[in-house]
Formats: sequence, C-alpha cells, structure tokens
Amino acid sequence: MRLSSTFAIALLFAGAAGLCVVGANFAVSAVEDGSRQAVDKELTAQDLNWTEVDANGLQIFLAGTAPSEAARFNALTAAGGVVDAARVIDQMLVADSIVSAPPRFSIEILRHDQGISLIGLIPIETDREALIAEIEDATDGEPIADLLEAADYPVPATWEDALDFAVRSLEDLPRTKISVEADHVSVTAMAEGRAEKATLESDLARDVPRDVRLKLDISAPRPVITPFTLRFVIENGTARFDACSADSEKARNAIIKAAGQAGVDGKIDCTIGLGVPSPNWAKAAELAIGAVADFQGGSVTFSDADVSLIAHEGVSQNHFDDVVGQLETSLPDVFTLHATLPEQVVLDADNTPEFVATLSPEGLVQIRGQVGSERSRQTVDSLAKARFASDVVRTQARLAEALPHNWPVRTLTGIEALAYLSSGAVTVTPDSLSVQGKTGQPDASAKVSAMLADKLGEGAQFDINISYIEALDPVASLPTPDECEDRVGQMQRGRKINFEPGSPNVDEQSGDILDDIAEILKECGKIKLEIGGHTDSQGREEMNQQLSQTRAQAILNELRERRVLTSSFTAVGYGESQPIEDNKTEEGREANRRIEFKLIRPAPIVEEESTLDAIAEPVDQPLEAGAEREATQETQAEEDQAEEGEATDEQN
Repeated sequence: MRLSSTFAIALLFAGAAGLCVVGANFAVSAVEDGSRQAVDKELTAQDLNWTEVDANGLQIFLAGTAPSEAARFNALTAAGGVVDAARVIDQMLVADSIVSAPPRFSIEILRHDQGISLIGLIPIETDREALIAEIEDATDGEPIADLLEAADYPVPATWEDALDFAVRSLEDLPRTKISVEADHVSVTAMAEGRAEKATLESDLARDVPRDVRLKLDISAPRPVITPFTLRFVIENGTARFDACSADSEKARNAIIKAAGQAGVDGKIDCTIGLGVPSPNWAKAAELAIGAVADFQGGSVTFSDADVSLIAHEGVSQNHFDDVVGQLETSLPDVFTLHATLPEQVVLDADNTPEFVATLSPEGLVQIRGQVGSERSRQTVDSLAKARFASDVVRTQARLAEALPHNWPVRTLTGIEALAYLSSGAVTVTPDSLSVQGKTGQPDASAKVSAMLADKLGEGAQFDINISYIEALDPVASLPTPDECEDRVGQMQRGRKINFEPGSPNVDEQSGDILDDIAEILKECGKIKLEIGGHTDSQGREEMNQQLSQTRAQAILNELRERRVLTSSFTAVGYGESQPIEDNKTEEGREANRRIEFKLIRPAPIVEEESTLDAIAEPVDQPLEAGAEREATQETQAEEDQAEEGEATDEQN
C-alpha cells in the first residue's frame, strides 16, 4: 500500500515537471518569435529589407549583405532599439559597392653624389627597364637605386610626358630632387650662381610638356670667392670699382656708401660671397677707399688680407706718410698694408720694354713686343693657343736683352687676362699692366683684378678698363620668346611662304624666307612655338583642315632640315576656321592661305603650396610655368582623300 502511494507521488511530480518543460519551451518560443517579428518589423519600417533576422533563445542574429557600412550600422541601431542591444549579434557583410579610386602615381627622383634614388608608385604599364636605361643615359651611367612599386591601374594621360621631361631635366641638374606626378612636376635644385640659375629656369620652363604644371625652386647659394678681392681706383678724376666683394648685405651697403662718398656714380655691382678673411672686411674697405679719396687718385687692392695702396704721382711725401700712417693704425687686425708712392720718372719711350697682346672682335690674337728668350716666346705662344685656338694666334714678339727679372710672369699673366675679353688688348711694361676691352662676362673685371693681384704680387700697379657688353653675354643676349615671335613676324611682312597648288609641297620661291626664319629660330634656342596652317574656304571643310595640317607639318620638316631645334615646336592645321580677310574676294582668299608662327604661352597657374622637403633652403621665390598648348599633330591626309579633294583644293 505504501509502495503504491510513493509511486503515485513520483508520477505526479514527473507529470508536473513535464508540464513545466512544455510551458518553458512554449514561453521561449513565444519570446523568440516575438523578438524576431518586432525586429523584422522595425527593419522593414526603416527600409532595411535586405537584412535577414533570426532568433535563438534571447539572441537576435542579423545577417545579409549591407549595401554600405552606414547601412549596416543603421540596421544594428534599429534592432537595438527594439530589444536590448546586447542581445543583437552582427553577422552582416558589407558589399564593396564603391569602385576604389586609382592611386595617385608619383615618383621622387633624388640625384646626389652617391647616385640616383627612385621612390614612388608607377603604373604597371610603365616600362621600368626602359625608364632605368633612359636615366642612365641622361646621367652618364650613375648608379640607380630602384625603390619603385607598381599598381595595375589606368595610366594617366600626361604621365609619360611628365616622366620624360623629368628624365631630360636630369642632364643639367647634378644635384636635384624632381617630384613627378601626371599633371605636376616640381624641381628643386642648386645652381652655381645667378647666371646659371636664370639659364636653368629658362630652359626648363621652355621644355615643360603640355598640360603639365612646373614648379621650380632653383637656389643660387653665395659663391666662394678666392681670393676675396676688392679693387677701388680713382683715375683722371673718375672713381670706379674694378672688383668688389662683400660678406653680407650690410657690408656691401657700407662699402657702396664709402665709394659713393669717394665719387663713384651710378650703380655699383658688389658680389656677396663666402671666404672673407675677417668679419671686419667692410671696415677695412671703407678706410682704404677713404685713403684713396684723400689722395684724390690712385688705387687700393685687397687680396684676402693683403692690402696694396698706390697713391698717384702728384701726392707729396708728407701727405702720403700721414695718410698711410693713419690707415696702418686704423686697419683691423689681420690686414697687412703695402703702400707705394710712385716716383715721377720720365721714361725714354724708345728704351722702355713693352709687350702687347690684342684680341680682335673676329677672334684673331696678335702678340708683339719683347720677350727675353726663345723659350719664353714659345711659352707665350703655347699659352695663347691653349686659351684661344691654334689657328687664330699670330706671335710676332722679338727677343730682347736686359728685361726685368719678372718679365715672363708679367707677359704670361697678360695672356691670361686677355682670355677674359671678347675683344681688347693687354699692354705690359716694367711698371704697369693695362687691360682694356669688351666682354660678355658680367664679373670679368672682378676676376681679372683678383688674378692680377694674385699673380703680380704686393704693390703691383695695373689698370683695368673692361666694359661689359650685354650683346656679348651668351645668356643675356639670348632673345626672349616674345622677341623671337616678333622677329619671325617681321620677317613675314611683305613676304610669304607659298605652296604648290593643292599640295603640301613648298614652292621653290619660298626657300629664301624659310632660310631667314630658320636663322632667327636658331638664335632663339628651345622655345615653345606653334606653326599654324590656314586655308581659304574653297572646297570641303574637312579636306581644308587636312591640307592645312600637312602644310604646317611640312614647314616644321623644312625647319628641321635647316638644323633648327624643333622638338618643342607644334604643327597645327586650322583649315578655314580662322580667316583674317573676306573669302568672297581673291585677295581675301590669298591672305587667308597662310602659315603663322605663334608663341605657345603658358597659362597662369595658381600653384598649391609644396609639401616636399627642399634639398637646400631656397633663397629666391620659385618660378611657376603653366601648361602649354596643343602637342604636335602628325596626322596625314590619306592618299585617296587627297586625290578626291585635289580638284576642290586647286585654288588653295
């Protein structure tokens, strides 16, 4: 009986437990369904229908592919607003719906004493081996460190042009950093001086490709002046500098002020450089210039710390002693003074030794006068031929006795001085050396003065009268692109380039004007120039355009055959689109059939601030040059088209 009762109780508890399990399962299922439906409803309301919702117990799983990261975040936020965010499990993916933008291809070319480094990202289509070979050719085989990476993306339109320009630029830039992008090239480099800086900036700006911006940062550091030289002269009441050097802007201003007080008129060119023997250079120069002014004539020459003061012959001994004594006690330490008061001696012109070397404007060198031995004559002749050319030197010097012991040094120094001139003469006597002439070197006087002070020694008397002629300067005399355009335009006034009827062939009568235009363009160097071909309106427009193109290209070829540098020239055919006269008259049509030469002018560019580190701190503002115009078009009219339009083009 007791056993039956126990079994009944156990069975009762088991039934109750079963009912609890069933109830719990029903409750969990109800919670899962309720949560899933509530979340799904909220997602649908927010137009997030791509989301798949599932539930497992109290956890809500979100699956599906979100169109973007923002959409995935919105789905999580929506679900977290319905149920506890901790119950939401993110199993969503994000579609790569946005095509990744191509990278910005760029190369930094660093050229230094150890070689060349290439750093950056290039298109995989760029011929890497050809690029390395071109750089080796441009730099005479310097070692190259290739640190480039490549990416498989489309090549930008101007990438190859910009890269070719950068490689060409390496030829003239031994120390540089060139940053290349498809539409922008930045060149940072150093020049030996202001003249080279101007030349580099001009050449690079002329060579920049179309649609490529160019930023130039060419610095011209202070030159090292050896020896540090200054020569001030008062002669026949006129004061001048044969050479002037200073170590700072402040020193230069002080020296110029002293020279102005001593009687120098006009602009004074005083070079700021490195190598000064003392920080008190300006003070010493001011005192010495004042001494020459006190003498009212003579000269003072500084060669580093050696100071040579020569009074003119009319100064009394007492005055000379007073001025020299004051100068000796006032000069800063380091400087050593050598003062000379020349004696008033009347020389017998017939017995005074003389050596003269002249250089004609045509380049002919004639040497006459006296030398002490056959060996000295041969030495003079050899030096002249080395400085000039063997076929232009004529030596007619004769042998003489009783010449000064330093005569060979003085004559050879005279030949060295003559080499700085474009034309002129050097005269050597026992007491003086005179250099007179014209030159295309702006600093020739300073260089000659430094050389004479160094070669002739303390107390040497010499006279320099060298005129700088801009037309003789190979840099300054180079015509500007605008001048070139104007000169070619003037050459065409009253003259015309004609062609055979309906043909791109230049007629025989046009050879002379092409010769003249070629001579002008040879003097202009590398400029951006467009050769434009134009026709009248007779015939079909398409055929006129093709004919004008082939004619413009024919002129470019004619100039190339005349040895004109045409790599920066562009041939463009405009057809009948740009008439200058009325096509209804024969005179108007004749005027419209023409070839025009126009300068390709850079467009103004507002350059963004460069983020590139400079090789050296720049001392000048960078030069900007803009994108250029159309590149050379080389399309030719097909033969059958030319034959078809020949009849209608007969009048062109």
